[in-house]
Amino acid sequence: MSFDRVARSFRLLETIAFGQSLQRARVRWLETIPRPQRVLILGEGNGRFLCELLRVHPKIDIDCIDASARMLMLARTRMCQRHPESWPRVQFIHGDIRNWSPLHSYDLIVTHFFFDCFPRDEVKAIVDKVAQAAAPGAVWLLADFTVPPAGILARAHAKFWLRIMYLFFRNAAGITANELVDPSAYLEEHNFVPISCQSSRAAMLKSELWQRRV
Repeated sequence: MSFDRVARSFRLLETIAFGQSLQRARVRWLETIPRPQRVLILGEGNGRFLCELLRVHPKIDIDCIDASARMLMLARTRMCQRHPESWPRVQFIHGDIRNWSPLHSYDLIVTHFFFDCFPRDEVKAIVDKVAQAAAPGAVWLLADFTVPPAGILARAHAKFWLRIMYLFFRNAAGITANELVDPSAYLEEHNFVPISCQSSRAAMLKSELWQRRV
């Protein structure tokens, strides 16, 4: 699985389909969370969230992991242009999270539009692995698509877009998932509790803030 083929056109595709809705979901809680010390970002993409994180919380240590070398290149270039002072503190790691092992403890974990790429058993395994590296009191930011629990039109709208996106990204990026998996139960198994949640785009998008019990 890799987003190399769509890396350069990803922002355009996102804007055409959803405008700024996905980016607003990514950054929704940045002004709310306490300043982190070390951050783990999974599937950052082209660096738009990374740069906003560094703008709000400068001089923090970040491990940024992505399976797409081209996405990492775009993220690195964007960061160097906008926050060159952060270069020594940000590690760009090209790799598959399923084969990666954490070397640090993190007080902020970020998985934006990430779990929708994986089937259920892999979502659970990833949460289990990452949670082992979460510090007591760690914050977990999660933005993703969702199918609203109620509302015929809202559910039809979400299912329509999800069908199109899964078809496209299975061919363009080789993702193995074919349905959304809600990771909430797996987060709760590791003592994370939901603190805040906001829905948008006819309840098709969610932006959640979780925190681990101390």
